Amino acid sequence: MVRVSLPPTVASERLTLPVWTPEEAADIRAGRGRQGWHRDYPRQDDRDAATIYRPGDPWAPRHIVRGTTALGSIGFFGPPEPATDGVPEAEVGYGLVEEARGWGFATEALTALLAETDAAGVRVRASVEPTNKASIRVLAKCGFTELRGASEDGELVMARPLPAAAGG
Repeated sequence: MVRVSLPPTVASERLTLPVWTPEEAADIRAGRGRQGWHRDYPRQDDRDAATIYRPGDPWAPRHIVRGTTALGSIGFFGPPEPATDGVPEAEVGYGLVEEARGWGFATEALTALLAETDAAGVRVRASVEPTNKASIRVLAKCGFTELRGASEDGELVMARPLPAAAGG
């Protein structure tokens, strides 16, 4: 495992991305909402992400918060591991409640996290359903240009090359 860290909260122009607390992860796992969370949050994907939550891990899931309302989640499926070429790599996942889609929040959240992974010298990959055109657009806007084929679940696996100055 590669020992690099991320800040507990990442911010962008409109969003904050705080790592879940253990109590929040428990509520998400149970499908319970909280004050300050959108009425449709957590979604099933958030509940699935909560099953891999590790307390105190900066690579764990985070809320996507606009103002004071959590609209979805973004995070990694674990800390970075060396890829076959030796470059540290982590897989990202994200999602928003339906009402928050189409406003650029997923692109903004992913861009903010990628600034941190670039600084840490970590390459990022994502798996996406081939029919999920909106998510494919988000990945394309964020520089995911390397198509690696399909996962065992039939999802497209895409990676974002590290900027030349990152990690070097």
